[in-house]
Amino acid sequence: MEYDVVIVGGGPAGLACALRLKQLDNDLQVAVIEKASEIGAQILSGAVIEPGPLDELVPGWRDAPPPICVPVTKDEFWLLGPKSRRKLPTPPQQNNHGNFIVSLGATCQWLAGHAEAAGVDIFPGYAASEIHYTPGGDVGGIVIGDMGVGREGQQKDSYVQGIEIHAATTVLAEGCRGHLSKQLIKHFDLDKDSDPQTYAIGLKELWKVQPGKAQPGKVQHSIGWPLDKAIYGGSFVYHLDDDRIAVGFVCGLDYQDPDFMPFEAFQQFKHHPMMRELLDGGEIISSGTRALVEGGYQSLPRVEMPGALLIGDAAGLLNVPKIKGTHQALRSGMLAAEHLHEHGSGTGFNARLRASPVMAELKKVRNIRPGFNKGLWRGLWTAVIETLTGGSLPRTLSNHADYAQLEKRADYQAPDRHWVQRELAPRDRLASVYFATTEHDEDQPVHLQILEPDICTSRCTEEYGNPCTRFCPAAVYEMVEDEGGERLQINSANCVHCKTCDIKDPYQIINWVTPEGGAGPNYQNL
Repeated sequence: MEYDVVIVGGGPAGLACALRLKQLDNDLQVAVIEKASEIGAQILSGAVIEPGPLDELVPGWRDAPPPICVPVTKDEFWLLGPKSRRKLPTPPQQNNHGNFIVSLGATCQWLAGHAEAAGVDIFPGYAASEIHYTPGGDVGGIVIGDMGVGREGQQKDSYVQGIEIHAATTVLAEGCRGHLSKQLIKHFDLDKDSDPQTYAIGLKELWKVQPGKAQPGKVQHSIGWPLDKAIYGGSFVYHLDDDRIAVGFVCGLDYQDPDFMPFEAFQQFKHHPMMRELLDGGEIISSGTRALVEGGYQSLPRVEMPGALLIGDAAGLLNVPKIKGTHQALRSGMLAAEHLHEHGSGTGFNARLRASPVMAELKKVRNIRPGFNKGLWRGLWTAVIETLTGGSLPRTLSNHADYAQLEKRADYQAPDRHWVQRELAPRDRLASVYFATTEHDEDQPVHLQILEPDICTSRCTEEYGNPCTRFCPAAVYEMVEDEGGERLQINSANCVHCKTCDIKDPYQIINWVTPEGGAGPNYQNL
């Protein structure tokens, strides 16, 4: 198959790029390839969005908005202790006046409708598994993965060979830690002049609460408990309509504690008295997990290469202090489309992005996230200084690789975080997987590749106690005993495609690759 532009990823960046391309030149042949079973099924975000880029892309959208779209009415920012709470001034970056609470998955479905109406070809359920290179070594498109392949690599009765999709330009819009983006960054050495990328894990649940408890439009954020002061992170609680509340928790993946469990921290947060009162009597509707890219300005790789571009979170454009990336994704997608329309190729896009408002926004806040590398109070003080100066101080703090921060068990003493006995759903990680409606055919090749399996039962057991069994939010990794001794069992059918294992493994021997198209979580309104 031949296209002018093929876009990998049906999130906000990819859809904005596709729609803008067709608005600028209706004769262009544009395709969007999405590995999820349908557009939005594997999209997860808070999400409070700034509407400016959407106003440009879809003028008049407020007259027919996405299915879940609630104007923000109030902001709150809290410092939590195990049983206490203290209201703090809302940071300027988190002033959400004029913004909207949405389901980003539902918004992407809505945006896909606009793109299809403009003539974009959208193919959900097809996983781009490889890069197609031209004879000269440029990116020349992508290869759709074979379907109907058994666990041992044999062709089943349902086998369908994957196809190559060739394009003059391939746009990578896979989101955080996309497996093709990761390959291309390494292949073209795009990050040679950048700091290591840093990440967080974001866990989210959608709840139906008792009538009268939700206050539509209310936005709450918190820092403090259940994290200790050395771990960066906090919570969000977004009040929707129809007695629904989006509750979530984010923590940086540069934590040191080898026994720390992000999933358990999230569940602990729900048992704070403030949250317990809100959730008691309610029921969980859906849940999910996704990694977030946090490196920002100093970790941004070069975003152009021969035949291809990186946009959105595939590039790393999230504004961490704002806790927002959708507006940046939309902007970068539109900017890429405009550049391709004007120049016919991606040449020069790296300079254009870095000279744009997208990069200017990241530069202003570049020191806030790394300011927390030395703890909560040092980080808050840095945030105050950087906010007051607008990021104009002549310094740029460095980012570090998350996997390298994990301490060995023998060298680390975990603090008492005052965690409590919990009762709210879900009871454990497997129950959470149920609410993510994750589905994989178990008779397919395992998409979580362990590059050096012997390390798992030797060095990793001795030094870190197999942290993959704890940092994974879906209980994919399990150490089991059988007649051959202890081994690592991979429950790949549980995987929610968050990419945490690919990021946090201290030996960097877990390689996440895409499973068969259509497999994975099927998030509902997350």
